[in-house]
Amino acid sequence: MKDLIPSPSGPVWDGTQDLVCVTVVPENHNTASFTFRSADGALFDYLPGQFITLEIPVEGGPVHRTYTLSSSPSRPRSITVTAKAQADSVGTRWMMENLKPGVRLRAFPPAGLFTHFNHPAEKYLFISAGSGITPVMSMTTFMWDLGDAPDIVFINCARRPSEIIFKDRLEHMAARVPGIHLKWVVEGPEPYKPWTGFEGQFNQLMLGLMAPDYLEREVFCCGPEPFMTAVREALAGLGFDMERYHQESFQAPVEKASDLPELDDVIPDDDTKAEVVFASSGVTAKVRETDTILAAARANGLNIPSGCTFGVCGTCKTRKLSGEVHMVHNGGISDDDIEDGWILACCSHPIGKVEVEV
Repeated sequence: MKDLIPSPSGPVWDGTQDLVCVTVVPENHNTASFTFRSADGALFDYLPGQFITLEIPVEGGPVHRTYTLSSSPSRPRSITVTAKAQADSVGTRWMMENLKPGVRLRAFPPAGLFTHFNHPAEKYLFISAGSGITPVMSMTTFMWDLGDAPDIVFINCARRPSEIIFKDRLEHMAARVPGIHLKWVVEGPEPYKPWTGFEGQFNQLMLGLMAPDYLEREVFCCGPEPFMTAVREALAGLGFDMERYHQESFQAPVEKASDLPELDDVIPDDDTKAEVVFASSGVTAKVRETDTILAAARANGLNIPSGCTFGVCGTCKTRKLSGEVHMVHNGGISDDDIEDGWILACCSHPIGKVEVEV
């Protein structure tokens, strides 16, 4: 796919020349896009989704920080990073306060494996949260610039509608091609501003509504670690081929395949045996890890009240006395209840020996 990017007709920036800031655009609170050109006018050659490392001259000595490029290599005369300053930010906070047009920075050339060029497909599903939107923004812009009709379901999660980065630009692109399908998920709306999109935490039900053909798509995910874990669990629980799942961490962008972190997710195995002890009934059931606590109860003539059987209604909430379960729910139980030992029987799979109060 690399031949889809035309070779620059002039010199290519290799990191030996400074980057010169040309524009700073506030995106929302504590988030801004910084656009750079090469000091010698060289062009930029990289893959959409890759990152760059900036040397930031903070007080006490320079620090090196990596930022995903939110720009596209189809526009090679400049590059853009979009950064959000957290409470403990050092480099990004310096950029917010000091980086203005004309300021120069040293930087290392683009790198990274998180790009659709490494995983060509006919259909893509991009799932991001917060500033994790930047690499998939780069990929989407590149596909849009090709002039063909891409097939992208683009899901972004934010706390509020005003915190969705690039919302206007993405809607502009989606309004001009039929194949960019935007889905926004927010924790809650703005006061006095109606919101007609999805609300709450990303879950399996939302996924099925937003991308009914998700099993056919190549998935790219970027966001905080707990968010990406929730996405992986949702996909794995629905039978998605996780070989087609790719993620980029906020903290650890990687340059080569050997540096990719091992994912130690607990995934129930159909060939692994488990045991469920129903303490109040005096019944012990031998099951597979892929069986739910609810299914084990029904198979042994026990009644756990249930409704949706999909982790939404909370009717089957049951107290777990001991052991470990793998539970992927869709909002039917609170974090406080989980911490207190409650589970939803309809979507809890026993790992090893589990005792429940039934």
